[in-house]
Amino acid sequence: MNYAELTKRIEAFGHGLCVGLDPDPAKLPTGTDLASFCVGIIDATAHVAVAYKPNFAFFEALGRPGWDALDAVTRHLRALPQKPFLIADAKRGDIGNTAARYAQGILEVMGYDAVTVAPYMGRDSVEPFLRDGKWVVGLGLTSNPGADDLQQLPLEDGRRVYEAVADAYLQWGRPDNLMVVAGATRPEALGALRDRMPDTFFLVPGVGAQGGSADDVVRHGAFRGKPGMGLLINASRSIMYASNGSNWREAATQSAEALAAEITQAYRG
Repeated sequence: MNYAELTKRIEAFGHGLCVGLDPDPAKLPTGTDLASFCVGIIDATAHVAVAYKPNFAFFEALGRPGWDALDAVTRHLRALPQKPFLIADAKRGDIGNTAARYAQGILEVMGYDAVTVAPYMGRDSVEPFLRDGKWVVGLGLTSNPGADDLQQLPLEDGRRVYEAVADAYLQWGRPDNLMVVAGATRPEALGALRDRMPDTFFLVPGVGAQGGSADDVVRHGAFRGKPGMGLLINASRSIMYASNGSNWREAATQSAEALAAEITQAYRG
């Protein structure tokens, strides 16, 4: 899915809701497994989700059964008539031939539109993922508490580390093949990042269970002069675990619809 197609999809839905798939075996409803639970969440939210983001760690942790579940979930996502934008939350970050193999496997063989990548090893850990019609989702300004350990460190030229990373992304990729993870829990810094990267899509975690505000994200993070555009706003736990009872599918639908409406209202000011 290219830049124009992703933009049109957000315009058509009126929001940029991304549903994260983080299936914790300890929280699965009775009678489900990883694959059936994720498929149920997908089917309950497909009418409202612009994008999906399976977190590979929750599948990889189970070994072979987990990989089989991820394959089933991926196939189901690719078969949806709505054709959502698919992000592999794999956080790869190696170099050279290794990065090229990760890119081949996730973007080509598995068919994802995008993959999350850690840039710590530099340009050659990102470039193998920069393919026509595919996207790198580079870690930038994350929402976890430990982000301050490195991302906010000052450099001699006055920039913070995350700002230097953003500037590097602008050199390595283009707005049509590289987006940036920018957390909802730091809205002012999100706004500063938007000023730095006026045309780059942001994948924004941290709304919902982590306490971020959709209104703050849209106000600070959207493309300037284009309310709501340029954002994929991710929610995982608040949708997946909206209920642990027999009504878990209906609860997921209601939670996703409520957040989508909240984002749309924020777009409208």
